[in-house]
Amino acid sequence: MSNFTPKRAASWWCSLEDILWPEKKIIDKIQKRAYEFAEADIDTAINFGFHVRFDFSNYFNQLHGYYATVCDELHKNGIRFIDHYSCNHVQRPKNKDEFFKVHKNHRHHILLFHDTIAAQHAQYEGHFFKDICEVDIRDNSRGYSSIYQLDVFCHNNPNFIDMHKKYLKRLLNDVPMDAIEVDDMCDYAGLTTCGCKYCRDKFQKEYNHEIPSFEDKSFWGDTDGKDTLSWGNYDNPIFRDWLRMKSDSVNDHLKAIKETIGNLPLMTCCSSSGPIRLNALALNLEKMSPNLDFFMLENCGISVNSVNWTNMDAEALHQKDISAKMNNAPAMAISYSIYADSAYLGWALSRFWGVGNWASTLNQRLEQDPDDAREIQNMISKYNHWEISNSNLDYSIGTDNVDVRLVSNKFCRENGWRDSNGFEQWDKIKIWSLEMIKNNIGYRFVRADELGDKEALMSSDTPLIIDGLGCVSMDQFTAITAYIEGGGPTWLSLPFGTHDENGFKYTTLLSELIPKKTYQNLKIIDSSTEACSIKDIINQNSFLPSVSLIEGNPQWAVRIRRYAQKTVLHIINSHLEGIPHESLVNRDGTSVLKKIKFDNSNSIITLRLDKKFSLHNPVLMSPEIDNANRSVYTKSFNDSYYDLQIDLSDIGIYAVVQELCD
Repeated sequence: MSNFTPKRAASWWCSLEDILWPEKKIIDKIQKRAYEFAEADIDTAINFGFHVRFDFSNYFNQLHGYYATVCDELHKNGIRFIDHYSCNHVQRPKNKDEFFKVHKNHRHHILLFHDTIAAQHAQYEGHFFKDICEVDIRDNSRGYSSIYQLDVFCHNNPNFIDMHKKYLKRLLNDVPMDAIEVDDMCDYAGLTTCGCKYCRDKFQKEYNHEIPSFEDKSFWGDTDGKDTLSWGNYDNPIFRDWLRMKSDSVNDHLKAIKETIGNLPLMTCCSSSGPIRLNALALNLEKMSPNLDFFMLENCGISVNSVNWTNMDAEALHQKDISAKMNNAPAMAISYSIYADSAYLGWALSRFWGVGNWASTLNQRLEQDPDDAREIQNMISKYNHWEISNSNLDYSIGTDNVDVRLVSNKFCRENGWRDSNGFEQWDKIKIWSLEMIKNNIGYRFVRADELGDKEALMSSDTPLIIDGLGCVSMDQFTAITAYIEGGGPTWLSLPFGTHDENGFKYTTLLSELIPKKTYQNLKIIDSSTEACSIKDIINQNSFLPSVSLIEGNPQWAVRIRRYAQKTVLHIINSHLEGIPHESLVNRDGTSVLKKIKFDNSNSIITLRLDKKFSLHNPVLMSPEIDNANRSVYTKSFNDSYYDLQIDLSDIGIYAVVQELCD
């Protein structure tokens, strides 16, 4: 585990000229930025640049010298440094179109890759890059990521693992970093890799299967005109084992990394942990979590659509639960920004979610930097200063209020389970998540291991929501039925238990094996017709959330969190409107977010709180009203609840209600 917790992190962006270290101008630039980071109250700098690391194998002396100087200057200012790079790729555009595409869309990698002739001889520690790549099953070509124009190294190739471990040892010897993020622990080449001898041997030895040819449609399914990430026949158990082997291979590589770096904290990128399509990328955060010390959510997006933050809430809380189950490991969310409004929104979301904030620009994802581009330390400093002076809450000791528990079972994702309407479990989870936000209901996830632990499941009487749970192990079924029979409040939507944990169909649905009794606390929900409307359940008085907005604009979302027994309310706007930049567009063609617009009408709201969440002399604060504390009025109370009247005038995005410090 780590000996530090990143709270206010920011990207340390590099540029190609930094490879000229130790020239004076590079040293001067490092010293200036380290000072600016300290002035902005940034506690952790995370490298961004020289990303496709083995493209720079000819320059590791200069590169490591640069990072060592960065560490020295940051440490002088009390700031930690985390390196961040991709280990399993080299940039190799296939043709002229791909060459121009990578220079248009992926400048953030810093592009200094070998030309086509030199690439044939490129190597590190005697391992030629062209010889350690994945093999595409379709034509025996090198595994290639068309998204990023990369050749992909094989996680099962012992020569690649040897090369990476030797590089890690050199890096740690050269650079006094405080943690490391080894990025892209997945397979961007997709489902049809890898067919090398090492992967074939592993699939035969560990799963007793041969890799089918691409002509075998019983394995690959319909591949005509479909997104390649949607290929594959989940009804075929060999295909399901293929996916397991691929994610096992990534995890085996991660274990080798952790063994090599020892006690140095390790993190990897994970922009998503919920949907089925992750299987095609061999991206499985739950499988990798025992080898990780930090956890992060990549809250992607610089486009105008990134204001729709509610779509990311389930992912944020899902990954937060993964980190919590790993001895409450530090968690953070990286939010990308081009302009100040989105930097502020990312900061606010981290506080709302109760995780550390990793603030980052992403100008290099555009074709060229905007003329008015700013560095992240200059955009985030105001909010960091405000936080420290007014509301310095330590998220690592924060405890979320939980009104309901929402089941997310990795078995459904890993086996590609969908209901008769084509919905996967994550679709249902996202619908529930939106309902929670709309109704200010605190929720957390119950994932596979906890779901199969009867004692853990029965240790709380918080309502359990089970929807879209097609794949259920017998251990999970035993725990769930014991919880129901013990009177545990449960909201169950069918189908339930159609398949086991390995994706094989049960001869009898598990839902039919639930004892035919009338359980007072079991509510069967038809989510296809009720649309998971939690409002109906509230109106029936069978459930009361800890906080309700009873007057005022319903756009405000509220989360209750306890910090060392003190109640804090985090309030954020869920109906933001993005104002697009007049000319800048993201790589997908959407406009870049320039400003955030909001409706500030009906700005006085009344919240009804469960009395157990008492607030002594509460005040409202927000960076949008500078250092002013605004009184919060108690309107009424009884034995079970009390009402707070809150004036959100002049506030459009975020505010916090907490006790006034003495």
